[in-house]
Amino acid sequence: MTFLHPLTLLALLAIPLLIWWYVGQQRRRAAAAAAFAAPKLVPSVAPRQPRWRRHAPMLVFAIALATLILAAARPQRVVAVPIDTASIILANDTSGSMASTDVAPDRLQAAERAARQFLASVPGSVRVGLLEFNTHVSLLQSPTTDHALVKSALAQLKITGGTAIGDAIRTSLRTLTANQKAGAKQPPAAIVLLSDGSNDVGSDPISAAQQAAADHIPIYTVVLGTAHGTVTEKRASGTVTVPVPPDPSQLAQIASVSHGKSFTATDANKLSTVYQHLGAELSHKKIKREITSSFAGGGLALLLLGGVASLTWFGRLV
Repeated sequence: MTFLHPLTLLALLAIPLLIWWYVGQQRRRAAAAAAFAAPKLVPSVAPRQPRWRRHAPMLVFAIALATLILAAARPQRVVAVPIDTASIILANDTSGSMASTDVAPDRLQAAERAARQFLASVPGSVRVGLLEFNTHVSLLQSPTTDHALVKSALAQLKITGGTAIGDAIRTSLRTLTANQKAGAKQPPAAIVLLSDGSNDVGSDPISAAQQAAADHIPIYTVVLGTAHGTVTEKRASGTVTVPVPPDPSQLAQIASVSHGKSFTATDANKLSTVYQHLGAELSHKKIKREITSSFAGGGLALLLLGGVASLTWFGRLV
């Protein structure tokens, strides 16, 4: 929680002074009562002691005063609100290493299932697009609010070739900024880039990430796979098993340069969790909302409660 006028909180220092004054008043009352009657005669002079009720109204007043001071400082809290104009590109690696079965049933099918859960977690007003990249980049679906079209495009993902991460980023940026007018503010946009390796063909991904940062489009990278991942390849000498461990370092750098975040998924369940988290995060923005009225209402209610209690029990306010 934050405050628009934090210096107002200095008034809270008056609360200990109020308590000190109240304790002094009680001691003076006790001294006056002792002077009026001997201690042994007090039970007969004042047989009914209010005990805790004597101090309860003052405690309520002190809490009410503290609450009203907080209200005067105009408190705010951060809340997440939906973004109706957001555009997101899902960039999926479909290079040969995505055939590895270290993530069941294989890396590509796990990515496809996670993407479907991502679509289920974002509001219908969010525009989502899909592209695949291997040696080349293919835009399978431009950003749209018709998420059924994106789901259909997911079925077109096919494994082949190398890993052109830089080209995938640049194609995503061109797609997201295609309809932007010169000088106009870039609507909220992001790229979710899933891969299991480092760039081995095409343009430099780091310079592409720098362009994304300049366009205010963060890249959220997801590294998929385990260190024990392998694929089989047919060669002139026969079928061989090739290790394909993921390479998170380059993707983490891409996310950092573009002001995004990097995630690592070693199984299908964790990948789904990451995509659901991203779906909720990218379709909402955090704003500060003032909650002064809640504090002011609570403080006034406490003042009323303390006043009613004091009048009922003692016939006076304090």
